[in-house]
Amino acid sequence: MREICDTNKYSFLAFSVLGFLFLGLIALLFSGGNSSFILSFSSFPSSTFSNSTSSSMSRPNPKTALYPSFTNKKKQIAVDKLIKELESESMSRRGKEKDKKLEKIEAGLASARALIKQTTVSSLNHSRSSPLKDPDYVPHGDIYKNAYLFHRSYLLMESQFKIYVYEEGEPPLFHYGPCTNIYAMEGLFLNFMEVDTRFRTYDPDQAHVFFLPFSVVMILKHLFHPVIRDKAVLGRTIGDYVHTISSKYPYWNRSLGADHFMLSCHDWGPRSTWYVHQLYFTSIRVLCNANTSEFFNPRKDASIPEINIRSGDISKLTGGYPPSNRTVLAFFAGHAHGRLRPTLFQHWKGKDEDIRVYEEVPPNISYQEMMKKSKYCLCPSGFEVASPRIVEAIYAECVPVLISQDYVLPFSDVLNWEAFSIQISVSDVPNLKKILLNISEEEYIEKHERVKQVQHHFLVNDPPKRYDVFNMIIHSVWLRRLNLQILY
Repeated sequence: MREICDTNKYSFLAFSVLGFLFLGLIALLFSGGNSSFILSFSSFPSSTFSNSTSSSMSRPNPKTALYPSFTNKKKQIAVDKLIKELESESMSRRGKEKDKKLEKIEAGLASARALIKQTTVSSLNHSRSSPLKDPDYVPHGDIYKNAYLFHRSYLLMESQFKIYVYEEGEPPLFHYGPCTNIYAMEGLFLNFMEVDTRFRTYDPDQAHVFFLPFSVVMILKHLFHPVIRDKAVLGRTIGDYVHTISSKYPYWNRSLGADHFMLSCHDWGPRSTWYVHQLYFTSIRVLCNANTSEFFNPRKDASIPEINIRSGDISKLTGGYPPSNRTVLAFFAGHAHGRLRPTLFQHWKGKDEDIRVYEEVPPNISYQEMMKKSKYCLCPSGFEVASPRIVEAIYAECVPVLISQDYVLPFSDVLNWEAFSIQISVSDVPNLKKILLNISEEEYIEKHERVKQVQHHFLVNDPPKRYDVFNMIIHSVWLRRLNLQILY
């Protein structure tokens, strides 16, 4: 029996949902007749989960176009080649008999979409709270864009969604991952996905999506040479793997990978998918590094939180002092790497007792204690857009102050981040203290309470519990699959 990540020793914490604000049918590729191949990415999740839509948010972002135009000649050649492959695949399927099993899968998804859209009408009076019965949790409050729609979608996911996990590959590169550090979600998700039976199916004909259980962290750890630094090792490993499963099974070729998903929290997670262009452009990529400037596509890709699990017992990470005992206005400790942090250090490192910014926490100061007694916790992006400090702040019941660019926040199609965080631009960093002091005590207390409320969705539990981070990741994939139609 293969070795898996031993999570029984963990008493963990966890997660939420997905989508993005785009309207209408985004891409209908190469339809050409009733029996030809159709790969359609609609905006179903985003348009239904949003309470309102601004004209600026409704226009597709060229960075997240399904097939963007690249100035890089090599990348543009790859895009042109993939489009031709899609067109050729569509032409080759004309006149062929329809896939009855796929038709059945799509019919079930169509029913789920219809039920959620029916909920949209009645949710006008229930957007802040769900009238649906639930023994464990009933979403309510301003932390959601639409609590009723989320609840309806989540319950449908639990009753219908099935995931097939490919069994090809051997640990440590496949079916295995780290259980600690900032990349821990890779190993935890791999383990939970394979041992949790609620969503897993062993019959691929019953599956709505197919999970590719490779770990970018482990591929780099075991195959990446620190001197030669050949990044193409990712391409060779993942390319060979996709070739194996596409040769052995019909499912990848049936959808050109669109109903397949991978998950990575490593900085090079997006890079790892480039080497298989169908994986990059059509598959569901579940990433911590959800950077639209690197062509993260919120219509098909899912953003998940980066959670730094330092040891087996993280119970001490949750909870904090009440607002009246939070004596520090804002706190950050970390290295000055990346494009954004140097500005933060330039203006605030060692310059104000209310804004505590450290590159190294002094020996007499506890990092966790500072999180728990600060009103606001600063969460600037580092080398990559994602930061584990966001979840650390939520665990410590400290209102996150998000400083980032081109970052799609985790579960932002369902969660209303403005309700429980502060978001500022880099240009506003010099005015940070003024901005925070201008927030009334009443507004701060409301945000603090909402942070405590949303914590439920970022907890990691072993075994997973309903509405926790594992289940919310699954729900994110569910929404992406609802956003996709694969027909013949």
